[in-house]
Amino acid sequence: MGHWEDFWWETHKELESLGLQKKFDEQLEKMRSQEKHQFKDSRERWSYALSKVIEEHRRTKTKV
Repeated sequence: MGHWEDFWWETHKELESLGLQKKFDEQLEKMRSQEKHQFKDSRERWSYALSKVIEEHRRTKTKV
């Protein structure tokens, strides 16, 4: 597998294991209308959305 395919697969597996796929999809949808993400490629958008969703998950997990 190439480097990009590894990234997509690892992202998918991490989201699946944490149960965050819906939040991830919502974040990607939100980013479509934001100018700062307009010229990013798919991998950059996925990477940003993944880190944002995981960080939010960790913050809420530590508050509980």
